[in-house]
Amino acid sequence: MSQARSLFANVKHSLQHSSDDAEVETREDQEQNKKLADTIELLLAAGYFRARIKGLSPFDKIVGGMTWCIVTCNVDLDVDLLFQGNATIGQKIALTEKIVAVLPRMKCPHRIEPHQIQGLDFINIYPVVQWLVRRAIETREELGDTIRMFSESQFNKFHMLPQDEEFHSKLEKAEFAVETVQLVYKPQRKFKRPSNVDADDEETQVHLTLLEYGRRYGIGRQPTSDKQAEKAAKKKALAAGLAGKAAGDDQDEQAAEERRIASLMSGMAAMEGDERLSSRAVASIVGQQSEQIQLMASEYESKKAELDEADVSTGSQAHSRMVSSLEKQIANQEKRLAEVSVQHEKLQKSYKKAQRGLAEAREYSGQIAKEMEKLNAMETDENREVLQQLRNLVAMNENLKRQEQQFKAHCKEEMNRLQGELQRLQSGDEFGDPEERERLEMISKQYESDKAKMQKIRLLLARRNREIALLQRKIDEVPSRTELSQYQRRFIELFNQMAATLTETKKFYTLYNTLDDKKLYLQKEVALLNSIHDNFQTAMSSSSNKEQFLKQFEQIVEGVRSNKAKVEERKVKEKARRDELQDSYTQLQQQQRQYYKMVRDFQEECSKNELLVAKLKARHSSMQS
Repeated sequence: MSQARSLFANVKHSLQHSSDDAEVETREDQEQNKKLADTIELLLAAGYFRARIKGLSPFDKIVGGMTWCIVTCNVDLDVDLLFQGNATIGQKIALTEKIVAVLPRMKCPHRIEPHQIQGLDFINIYPVVQWLVRRAIETREELGDTIRMFSESQFNKFHMLPQDEEFHSKLEKAEFAVETVQLVYKPQRKFKRPSNVDADDEETQVHLTLLEYGRRYGIGRQPTSDKQAEKAAKKKALAAGLAGKAAGDDQDEQAAEERRIASLMSGMAAMEGDERLSSRAVASIVGQQSEQIQLMASEYESKKAELDEADVSTGSQAHSRMVSSLEKQIANQEKRLAEVSVQHEKLQKSYKKAQRGLAEAREYSGQIAKEMEKLNAMETDENREVLQQLRNLVAMNENLKRQEQQFKAHCKEEMNRLQGELQRLQSGDEFGDPEERERLEMISKQYESDKAKMQKIRLLLARRNREIALLQRKIDEVPSRTELSQYQRRFIELFNQMAATLTETKKFYTLYNTLDDKKLYLQKEVALLNSIHDNFQTAMSSSSNKEQFLKQFEQIVEGVRSNKAKVEERKVKEKARRDELQDSYTQLQQQQRQYYKMVRDFQEECSKNELLVAKLKARHSSMQS
């Protein structure tokens, strides 16, 4: 009985040992899993989206996220993120030591050891990652304005906004227009002041300067305001009522001013030479001002007659005459103001029209600059010839358009001329001259032929446009080097993700098979224990049953040993198969290395061959020449 118990115990121990070997030892900690999830969420919120890949291990995600945060904080870190997934513990610790060595330099308040990162101690890793993420976000906020200003400055060095392009394109035309207006309306000096004329007071100097530019103004000072003018008028009226001769003071002053102007003009010389004005020139100047002289003479006569009548008139009549004179002056000033306002409106309209033309020119220039930038950005070594051909076609297209416009303008002018000639002929003679009729028929034929030629040119232009559109579509269909590199990177990422998913799936299959075998062995063990428990009392009732029970145990032991032998044999076969596959893999790697070496040697020999062929061609051409 003791032997049966020991035998059963050995069988049970062997089954437990085999089941322990198949089981993967893991530590399930709810807090660790929670901290892992929180750490990955922190990294994703900070912008490290590599942590979202399911095929990566937690160690890869944590180390990659910490490295990304440190680099974002502008701290140098010598770490290669393309590490192997099956790295040893020593390699992982060496990798984490570089990260841990940088944290004190960044003044991290939390301390962590390399083995804690390698052992995935997320309770201690989480505060460090949290601090790194916060520091990375602060660094990005601090550098955001600086980077934006730097990018804007770099953009402004080589590019321009549409508004700036429009402004610069229209600025030259606006400056030219302003200079033209200033040149047209600039004051022109007509006379030259003689050197022997000395003007002591400032008013005389101003008057002489105005006379040099052909402007005539009175010298006498007038009241500076309407109230002073009214007071002066009242005083004059009262004085006229008291003494009639005082009313003629203004006329005397005006006559004195005219005499003074004449004396100053007598010393002026024309700008064409240094000599004085001749009598002929003076006569021409007097002729130009004859209307003003006649008007002033008539005013002088009227004033003189009024003064003669003023000797017997009352003060109220003199006041009314003064008021009427002032009203005439006001009407003249209002008329002059209306003329100046009309001239101002005309100038304002011409200015707005020039502004609209300037805006249209800037907009068109900006569109041309954008198209040129796009065309330059599309130019590469592969499509340079195509783009050159496209430029030639575009130049030809523009040339044809310009010729078409010129031809249209010429045809329109010729048509207007011929229509005028036809109307003249119809109005002069209904039938016309036969020669003239023949000439008109010839002109009509020439017009029809020119019209047909224009239609052919339009068809040619449409054909050229279709060819340009076809070439443009072909250029767009060819991917650039940047797009090809993006496709390649994306394919590599997808391939790596598929490989990681496949590896994970194989691990799941292996774990499932192991657990299934473990379940089978456990079921057998439970069935054996139940059978022993059910038959134990019956087997111990007699010696014959006891012997039979022992024989059954020996059979069970033999069966277990045979199963163990089969498993061992299967293990040996699998090991041999693994060694065979490893040898095959090694041979394939060796063949791959040899293949790469032979390809490299072949490329070198090809380059040498091309060089020799070029030399032979050069020598052959030199010999022929």
